Amino acid sequence: MAHIDQVLGPDDDTLTFFQPRAMVFVTMLWVVAAVWVSALVLFVLLRLALGDPPSAGDLVVYLELALIVPVVAAALIMLLVWRRLGRLHTSMRGLDFAATGRRLVHLPWAGVDTVALRYRGPFTELIVVPRDGDFVEVLDGPGRPPRTRRRQGRTAYLVDVGLMSPGPEVLLAELHRRIPAKV
Repeated sequence: MAHIDQVLGPDDDTLTFFQPRAMVFVTMLWVVAAVWVSALVLFVLLRLALGDPPSAGDLVVYLELALIVPVVAAALIMLLVWRRLGRLHTSMRGLDFAATGRRLVHLPWAGVDTVALRYRGPFTELIVVPRDGDFVEVLDGPGRPPRTRRRQGRTAYLVDVGLMSPGPEVLLAELHRRIPAKV
């Protein structure tokens, strides 16, 4: 019988997925800008409803805030997660993955029960369900514990893959190649 971590092929048969920093920054910029501008519009509407219409100077300040705050907020978020963006590595030894700001998890292929994608676009998530918790090895390093979700008494691990390069479709094809019956 083969050992659970036995290598069944060449060591150079690997593929690495990562989140490009520029793509993450632009996505954060758009998300923060949408929320911030919506809040500013609601604030102006509230002032109008209360009978305190903003002056022309106030409108200029709001426009400046709408342009500056999202850029600064996205830059601060990027500084916080600069060296800990999500990543995923497939090799003959198994699957290594980490969500943004989380510790790396190693799961041998024999320990993978199912994998699936959820959502679309930049918010696509990979859901990895191990066969048993004994197969999962959370590696030491900086970051918080891995992202998990409990369903029907089982733990699933979540990884943001919507902004990864190559994309989620390539990731799903690679996982299907490695474990065809579980994707």
